[in-house]
Amino acid sequence: MSKETEIDMKDVELNELDPEKQPMTADGQAAGGEKNGSVKQKVPEDEVTFTGLSKEELMKVAGTPGWVRTRWVLLVLFWLGWLGMLAGAIAIIVQAPRCKPIPEMNWWNEGPLYQISDVDAFAGGIAGVEAKLDEINKLKVKGLILGPLHTSQADKPPALNLQVIDPTYGNRKDLEAVLEKAHKKGISVVLDLTPNYRGASPWFNNDGVSDVMEKVMDAAEYWLNLKVDGIKVSDLTFATSSPEWSKLQSALRINSTENPRKRLLMGVVESVSADTVSQLVNDSGVDLVLSNLLGSKKGGVERIQAMDILHSQQMSLAWGLGAAQRQQLSEQATSPGLMRLYQLLLFTMPGTPVFTYGDEIGLQALGDESPKMIWDVETEPAEGAAVNETSEAARTERVAMRKWFRSLSDLRGKERSLLHGDYYSLSSSSSSLSFLRVWDQSERYITAVNFGSSSETLTLKLAPTEGLELPETGTVKLSTDEEMVVDSRVPLDKITLKPGQAVLLQFPYTG
Repeated sequence: MSKETEIDMKDVELNELDPEKQPMTADGQAAGGEKNGSVKQKVPEDEVTFTGLSKEELMKVAGTPGWVRTRWVLLVLFWLGWLGMLAGAIAIIVQAPRCKPIPEMNWWNEGPLYQISDVDAFAGGIAGVEAKLDEINKLKVKGLILGPLHTSQADKPPALNLQVIDPTYGNRKDLEAVLEKAHKKGISVVLDLTPNYRGASPWFNNDGVSDVMEKVMDAAEYWLNLKVDGIKVSDLTFATSSPEWSKLQSALRINSTENPRKRLLMGVVESVSADTVSQLVNDSGVDLVLSNLLGSKKGGVERIQAMDILHSQQMSLAWGLGAAQRQQLSEQATSPGLMRLYQLLLFTMPGTPVFTYGDEIGLQALGDESPKMIWDVETEPAEGAAVNETSEAARTERVAMRKWFRSLSDLRGKERSLLHGDYYSLSSSSSSLSFLRVWDQSERYITAVNFGSSSETLTLKLAPTEGLELPETGTVKLSTDEEMVVDSRVPLDKITLKPGQAVLLQFPYTG
């Protein structure tokens, strides 16, 4: 082959090379004229795209024995799986613990009652009470106990008029304003109709008791028609001995279409045993019995025994410290620490807590006169103004105590164990006590208090017959001692409390 022929053959081969492999020219183009980097791909003209099976082909395949068996297997597996899930759901429902039915409750079981025994303590009398209902409502109270407000002279039955408000307190229009505003806030109003509230004996020492009871019955009907939600009387043991007592009960049982809430008949007893209180709850026909057992029983053992007797009647039982005598809690709890202790105790005991106005701030009486209510505790001294250290310390203490009171009231309203839960005593001594509150699957609470003057170690123990067990530790929910930090864990077998210390412990339901 000649030299020219070899050169021509090389040119042909070079032209047939892929453009990527052709040598580059000076202007960056391949020798074949294509720009460097461009790719030309030839798609075969006879390439076949997949279009799936036709209807006829599918029908032909679907009828084959293999596919028929496959479809049946899948169908059976689906229904077996569905039935298995259904059986599992039924098993879970059957084996799950049943919820305990909620007991029947009335409005006086749902929160504390706030007693205003002397409306003169509120600037403006009855009108002053109406002006402060917004502040009272912040305490989460469910009812007000007003008065007595009626006209009466000490130990003089002829001067008694239970249907007329003493003009020094206000008038009927003022009371109607209180009723209207209180009802809008979900607060019921109870009227104290104790006849001889200014005298030595609540019922005038048997002087014309039938006539007096007749007046009480007529007055009850009169005030209930004005949408009052209940009536309170003192010395229940004496009142129930009157033949007219059943008529008073009947008057309260007639519900008004304008005020469908159940009406409360409340009685007060003093200086009686827990057994007598229990008997009155069963036999007197009253809805709520307020006693002074917490004040008359000074030791922890006696107080626990009283709760052991009465806890099953908690829906008809009210507790107070000083409330039965229309006094402030501070009359018997003489220090801020003890006031907090008894507030915690009252809010967690089985029954309705009753407080007298000012208990939420530790209000103290000066002499024999009722103390005037203090409202501006949140007001701090003006900047640059002279500050009395004693007065400022007292104001700060009132603010802290009201915060404590509100936290207890709020907690009781939310937690079923505290609201209507079962009660179990854990320990007691001359100066301390502890008990457990439990409801179904709700959080459980232990109250432990030491009202003595020295530290004490409480051994918490449930009776073997109770069928319950305490966990090893519990969480501090509230404590009067800052060293026992809220949300910290403490052992539940033994708890050491300082003098005047109270603690509320919490632990969960575990099945």
